[in-house]
Amino acid sequence: MPAKPLKTPPGREPAFLSSRFAVVLAGLALGLAALAVYANSFSGPFVFDDIPSIVENPILRHLWPIQDILVTPHGIGQTVTGRPVLTLSLALNYALGGESVGGYHTVNLAIHILAGLLLLGLVRRTLLQPLWQGRFDRMALPLALTVALLWTVHPLQTESVTYMVQRAESLMGLWYLLTLYAFLRGATSPAAGTGWFTLATVACLLGMGTKEVMVTAPLLVLLYDRTFVAGSFRDAWRSRGRWYLTLAATWIVLALLVAGTGGRGGSAGFGSGLSSGTYLLTQCRAVTLYLRLSLWPHPLAVDYGIEQVDSLAAVLPQALFLVLLAIGTLVALWRRPVLGFLGCWFFVILAPSSSVVPVATQTIAEHRMYLPLAAVITFVVLGIYAWIGPRSLAVFLLIALGLSAMTVQRNTVYRSAVSLWGDAAIKRPDNARAHVALGTLLAAQNRLPEAAGELETAVRLAPNNIEALNNLANVLAMTGRFPDAISAYERVIKLTPREANPHYNLGNVLASLGRLNEALDQYQAAVRLTPGDGDMQYRLALTLAQLGRFNEAIGPCEQAVRLRPDFPEARQNLEAIRKLAAQSNQ
Repeated sequence: MPAKPLKTPPGREPAFLSSRFAVVLAGLALGLAALAVYANSFSGPFVFDDIPSIVENPILRHLWPIQDILVTPHGIGQTVTGRPVLTLSLALNYALGGESVGGYHTVNLAIHILAGLLLLGLVRRTLLQPLWQGRFDRMALPLALTVALLWTVHPLQTESVTYMVQRAESLMGLWYLLTLYAFLRGATSPAAGTGWFTLATVACLLGMGTKEVMVTAPLLVLLYDRTFVAGSFRDAWRSRGRWYLTLAATWIVLALLVAGTGGRGGSAGFGSGLSSGTYLLTQCRAVTLYLRLSLWPHPLAVDYGIEQVDSLAAVLPQALFLVLLAIGTLVALWRRPVLGFLGCWFFVILAPSSSVVPVATQTIAEHRMYLPLAAVITFVVLGIYAWIGPRSLAVFLLIALGLSAMTVQRNTVYRSAVSLWGDAAIKRPDNARAHVALGTLLAAQNRLPEAAGELETAVRLAPNNIEALNNLANVLAMTGRFPDAISAYERVIKLTPREANPHYNLGNVLASLGRLNEALDQYQAAVRLTPGDGDMQYRLALTLAQLGRFNEAIGPCEQAVRLRPDFPEARQNLEAIRKLAAQSNQ
């Protein structure tokens, strides 16, 4: 069992460092550093999941009735589904500035700065606890600022700050840190304890409505109390048990939200199609990667694809390393509680997304390290300080400058969707999704040969990727590579027999080659699958007319006019087809 902290008065900082002016100055320095490294991020466009979650999300277009925001329907803005606090923050952004990206970036950076300030306050007050017997009295503020600064400017954080919809992670992190900070203030300020504990509960509740990782907060608060304040679980519970019950009650809200999401539309949870065992093995690779990127943040990628590991042998070294690290954490909980707490901070916060509950759409994601990174940095800072003392501050300043430069450089990659996905395709060449996204964007810019190359790579990596095949077929058709386009469309049709568009697109290619009977078969299939599409009805009518089957062409042409009253070409050709039909009937 860990020894209880000595019953001595809290450590005292030097008068200047303990003054409000010094703390405010430190906070100002932190905020200015964050603004400096993210100043070049404000024009970055919507990318990746920003599109369905923000740009195409009708829920964000109004703030009332509020129940639309609190209960997001399945299939709408998947990243925001079941996360009403996140959804509300994005809806407020839209209400103030529509789709102007600057507003979203501004709020994201503000959230990140506030989280950094809370981390500064939490570390500073933790270092002044009696547990340390005055060891950090003179250095609490400088060391806390060092931890918060390195965490704030670290390039691993760019995904949670510059990638707009990943506000989910940073906003949850803000509530998480506020919960811990407010609970610490309540535990060490008897006169104002109720107010601080109430604030901690409200922050915990808001976090539950932001992202599911918040589920670990009540447990980590209890562990923090036992480690740094009470000295034992028994004393922590005896002194503040009712407030732990209050924090735990927020799990009810989270449970209701999770139950209403249906496994986030099938993308996460035990029904996502990815087994827990495979996901756990994949996380051995993911978590060791996160640790390496914490210490050396290169190369970074916005998307690591859906990498899966099916064999323990493939990740045996990583698995053994993590098992030893987890065992060391458990042992340290009793023998070296501070080290044990840092290990738990890392593992416990990662556990919901990086253990056995599959997230099928992204098995590896940098934003999951937003909060766990704080434990790694704290361990490194305190370890180096214990080794070389106050001289370490100069080392940390150099490290902060290096990390800041890397963050500025990383933000340049977010300046366009093409540069972002191009970077991901280079960093993760086996990621089919990156090549699909890049190829599609290049095609939209009419850079067709480059687009075809990227999409062909995607199809080679994922032969049954429907989006890659369909987009490749479209690009091949536009570049005149008709035999290859026909082959690609036929593969899409085989994989998605109930989709009308591949039939329609294949019909267009066949018609352009004069293979009208084959084109007719495709148009008829398209119309059977989607009879309410005016364009498909019209192409069917034209093909029938070209084959001299004027009487049969009248019906679909009339349908096209009815479905699209603003289609003058169809209206004109309808009259021509009727005349030709009448002539052929004479």
